[in-house]
Amino acid sequence: MKLLDKFILTSIFTCILVLIASCDKQENALAEKKPEKQSCVRTTEMPEKLRMGNYRAPTPDCVPDATTINTQELESLISQSPAPVLIDVLSVMARPNVEFGESKWLPNKDRLSLPGSIWLPNIGYGYLDDEMQHYFKSQLHALTEGDLAKPLVFFCIADCWMSWNSVLRASAHGYENVYWYKNGTDGWAESGLPVEKIVPIPFDVKE
Repeated sequence: MKLLDKFILTSIFTCILVLIASCDKQENALAEKKPEKQSCVRTTEMPEKLRMGNYRAPTPDCVPDATTINTQELESLISQSPAPVLIDVLSVMARPNVEFGESKWLPNKDRLSLPGSIWLPNIGYGYLDDEMQHYFKSQLHALTEGDLAKPLVFFCIADCWMSWNSVLRASAHGYENVYWYKNGTDGWAESGLPVEKIVPIPFDVKE
């Protein structure tokens, strides 16, 4: 083999090694940005299972079987692939005895939330009837396309137990990467980040 050919092959091999090392560094950097799942020690302020009332009250620092994240960590998570599904669980008035073609949800004002988020109202109540259980499970299945490893971020407003309940409920249904954005839209807006108007996902009684 000629000296020139050896030089060319050596250069190509060196370039390949550099590219591999660069990719490894990028993957490691992304891994470092992903919040690690935390161990959450139950405290006396936490209910044994779900919170069943007084949902607008100070919340704990963590939630079992999930990862609690702050605004900076959420921004980082959103920038990664696969991007998480952002689920707003703020409650609204619900029309009883909904008939086909009627809207179940009756928001009394516009909801400004995180860009790209999905609004699933009332899924954070401690008790859900059969129709709401179906709404919760079917919507999560559709949003994740049946992928239990798809990252899910639940939030509401600050001091909202409904997001805490929703995290536990999703984990109980087998979702593996569940995050709780404890500060919700209050924390997001206070950080000067943009919000956008969202509307509740329809509730179809004929599903």
